[in-house]
Amino acid sequence: MARRKISNPLALAVLACLYERPMHPYEIATTLRTRNKDESIKLNYGSLYSVVDALHRGGLIETQETTREGRRPERTVYRVTDDGIHELLDWLGELLSTPVKEYAQFEAGLSFLPVVSPTEAAALLRARVTRLDMELTGRRSVHSRLDEHIPRLFSVEYEYKTMLLDAELTWLRTLVDDIESGALGGSDIWAGFHSEGGFVANSGSESGCEIETRSASDSPGASDSPGDHMTIQANGQRHEQPKGHRS
Repeated sequence: MARRKISNPLALAVLACLYERPMHPYEIATTLRTRNKDESIKLNYGSLYSVVDALHRGGLIETQETTREGRRPERTVYRVTDDGIHELLDWLGELLSTPVKEYAQFEAGLSFLPVVSPTEAAALLRARVTRLDMELTGRRSVHSRLDEHIPRLFSVEYEYKTMLLDAELTWLRTLVDDIESGALGGSDIWAGFHSEGGFVANSGSESGCEIETRSASDSPGASDSPGDHMTIQANGQRHEQPKGHRS
């Protein structure tokens, strides 16, 4: 993905608004909020004016006129430049066509799931299920009302987020069931982490946990051992299995 001088998604929103017609910053903010675009792009007035200034300095937008009504402060109306149109179309094309790695906070939490006990993990994830279920119910209600008044084209991002929530809920419910039933691969190792009064994460320590991955090509007799392997050492015991194996 190309490195951009201005990478804040709010800049994309400003360019898109000005591609439609010249506006002053307050009108841009009002337009985005009226269309619920602040559900997809973080919007506040301080950052908006900073982004507008950066786009102006970068030659992507330019001043069309400055007006004043009565005693109100001056309002500067901006329009997009040819360079700005090129940046908008190139940036949007990249976002729509090219998947990128996004570091989601929930994914970070899942990556350290064994730090809490299986019982606590199941309880925490069930609490998440409850909250997401409530959010999804609300979103579906809003979506049904949107469908009555707005063409689908103008709410596809809302539909996308709703579908992601639905998929996450389905997956989470299965994960929680597998944790509680012990069907999750590695459940016995996980329970062992906490059987002596808590999880110990001293890598290399006899009572700690160490996870090592290696490819078959790193091992003696590689031709006899196709595929990658994972070695988990916990509480002084070693467990080795092919990566992706469910015990």
